[in-house]
Amino acid sequence: MLAFLVPDSQRRSLDELDERLDLAAGDSGAKRSAFWIMLTLSGIIAVAGVVSDSTATVIGAMIVAPLSTPILGAGLGIATGRGSPVFRSALHVLLGLLLVVAFGYLFAQVLLNPTNVLTNSQVLGRTSPTLADLMAAIATGFAGSIAITRRDVGDVLPGVAIAISLVPPLAVVGVCLGSGAPSLALGALVLFASNVVAMVITSTLVLVVAGYAKESRTTESPRHGRVFLLLASALVVVAIPMVINSLTSLWVRQIHDAAEQWLASVPDAQVGSVTWQADTAVIEVLGPQDLPPIDELEKSIDALVPWNPQIVVVHAVGSRIEAAE
Repeated sequence: MLAFLVPDSQRRSLDELDERLDLAAGDSGAKRSAFWIMLTLSGIIAVAGVVSDSTATVIGAMIVAPLSTPILGAGLGIATGRGSPVFRSALHVLLGLLLVVAFGYLFAQVLLNPTNVLTNSQVLGRTSPTLADLMAAIATGFAGSIAITRRDVGDVLPGVAIAISLVPPLAVVGVCLGSGAPSLALGALVLFASNVVAMVITSTLVLVVAGYAKESRTTESPRHGRVFLLLASALVVVAIPMVINSLTSLWVRQIHDAAEQWLASVPDAQVGSVTWQADTAVIEVLGPQDLPPIDELEKSIDALVPWNPQIVVVHAVGSRIEAAE
């Protein structure tokens, strides 16, 4: 299994990993300079991409972002039982977080209409993370961890940088805070935290399995059991809101389908958006003046959702008019 995961012919040594992942190893001044320059530029690019709703710009920020280096460095420090690299890596991640969030916050102050930014796809796609995002983060963490231990798969790291999405969620946090939307900022922060925790867990697992713990020069054997328990607890904490978001998304789709069935007998009636606010489902309906009794819709929704949510139907009287070709 070990030979399949990291063949000896392609396996990087512990010293090589230290050189790549520990910003205090080797030419530390140059490495730290490069880290902060690239992180600053990545943060600016990410904020610009989020505000302008440009997917291509955000992807550029992901490729430039160097945050994965200290995160993987933390995993290496945990795997080898060395506290100093873990502390240094965590400090770089924390300071990097504050830097990018500050860029987003300041950028939001100069926007003419920050409300428009809060409704674009770059923001909405990162403020309600689900279990699918967590699964992707875990798989991406494994890919990145294997890539740094093997010399022959280093070319996949740009793809890993795009998939793990570290800096754009922080840009969204800053923009949302600067636009007066702390709840949206919290959702983006959960996405970032889940990506970080998943990457630390997966990198630690891969590095332990690959045998780097045995190469460590520490006199004390690493206590992986306690560390994994702590990391697993952190993963559960960030997973809770993601589970709630996943269930909410499922219920919203089911409520939308139930509303369409409720209006099936009404000519030209259409169901618009369905939103979930606390324990209330808000359903937008476009149609004629007379609609079926709302009791029928409530019964259908009560059968779908474990508790009896409040139902609010926002009824716009009229019909859709399309221009002739």
